[in-house]
Amino acid sequence: MASETVPPAAKPNRARLVAMALVGVSVAGAVAYRVANAGKESTDDAFVEGRVMPVASRVVGQVTTVLVKDNQLVEEGELLIELDPNDLQARADVAAADLLSAQAQHEATQAQLALAEKNIEANLAQAQGGLGQAAGSVEASKASLDQAKADVTAAESRLQLAETELKRSTSLVATNSVSRADLDNRQAQADQARASLEQMRARLQSTRANIDSSLGGVTLARGRILAAQTGPQQLAAAQASVGVAAARVKQAEAAKTLADLNLGYTKLRAPAKGVVARRSAEVGQLVDPSRPLMAIVPLDDVWVVANFKEDQLRDMKPGAKATIEVDAFSGEKLSAHVESLAGGTGSRFALLPPDNASGNFVKVVQRLPVLLRFDAAPPFILRPGMSAVVRVTVKD
Repeated sequence: MASETVPPAAKPNRARLVAMALVGVSVAGAVAYRVANAGKESTDDAFVEGRVMPVASRVVGQVTTVLVKDNQLVEEGELLIELDPNDLQARADVAAADLLSAQAQHEATQAQLALAEKNIEANLAQAQGGLGQAAGSVEASKASLDQAKADVTAAESRLQLAETELKRSTSLVATNSVSRADLDNRQAQADQARASLEQMRARLQSTRANIDSSLGGVTLARGRILAAQTGPQQLAAAQASVGVAAARVKQAEAAKTLADLNLGYTKLRAPAKGVVARRSAEVGQLVDPSRPLMAIVPLDDVWVVANFKEDQLRDMKPGAKATIEVDAFSGEKLSAHVESLAGGTGSRFALLPPDNASGNFVKVVQRLPVLLRFDAAPPFILRPGMSAVVRVTVKD
């Protein structure tokens, strides 16, 4: 009995069918992928970014207390580090004492100004009254001088008459025409007239002295008037002193404010809510403003920077819709939008930008950073540096 044989053409036909099926599936998959990604640009060169806030001392000092640890969550304003405040406290006390001294000096100059304002008019009126009084005294002394001169003249006349009578009585006594008592009487009258003349002369000298004194009083009163007339200049000088004292008060206030600020800088606080990172502060360390002591990373303000190829940017614009998938939370798609495109490619902002003056054998495709913002707060915590996949819709 002859055995049945399989036609040799059956195996090639089955292989051909399988190959055609695989090709069809591949073409269908490519078409489906093409349709699904039509009008979209994607990249896996994307990372979560956030702010890193350095915490540094604003004054030179020694660390006395460190109150936080690495990766600790802190609230805004929470105390992180304390520095030794003794030196700055002493400076603040000196500034406070200087301020009190300046304020006292200002009050003293204000009192002097008020006193000068009150005394200027009084001094002028007093000087003018003194001048009038001295002038009146001069006039009275002149009248007294005239009277004294007249009295001297009268006394001289009486003396001359008395001496004449005495001489005549003396000659008559020799002839016994006049008694001795009459001669003595004439002698007494002559002596009295001579004494009266001397008295009148003394009064005349006293009156002249009074006139000289009165003239001196007039000169003194005029000098007082001139001094009183400088009142406006004295007032201006007092006002200037008040201004200088007020400026010193402001200067002392500014110095005290600065000293108080420096004293407050001995307590370093968190600038925002976030996680402590890169903590390098240790107790006993001498710090200054040039070296950060730690950093605060706020986790509630993050975004994504995606580096797209330059040939993907033709239709990409700010406001374009996007979806972001973070590798750490695979399968979770977050809605976002393009906020801005960088002003240059990443290579242009490198520490050593490439110099292609001689050209490249192989053309290198450049990438441009694109900043994307989430439309809503992510339901999980994203940390700067996480990798992500970004798809941007550039055409409907």
